[in-house]
Amino acid sequence: MNQTADIFKALAHHTRLQILFLLLQEEEVCVCRIVAILELPQSTASRHLGTLKNAGLIADRRDGTWVHYSLARGHSIIVDQLLETLGEHLWQTVEGAEQQQTLLRALQKKDCA
Repeated sequence: MNQTADIFKALAHHTRLQILFLLLQEEEVCVCRIVAILELPQSTASRHLGTLKNAGLIADRRDGTWVHYSLARGHSIIVDQLLETLGEHLWQTVEGAEQQQTLLRALQKKDCA
């Protein structure tokens, strides 16, 4: 029960939902792109990423000084089902659709150096 509660607590923040949306669009996203796209301080992004990782929703991979994040698929049935549902329904509001377009445009820009 605690793991399930942690997952739903992690989903209960707008910024973390934005991060999950980015990861639903790309197989892997560098933390520098998350910071740039969402216009967050590094410390804020790291805190939200840590919450998502601790809940088992995302995984990370270190490449030198960069950390790349991806969805943690295949580790838990509930996580897989939630991520699938989020991918289908997360941005079906007018506000969500507008924000989705903004995030997609930002993802298409050049990678961080």
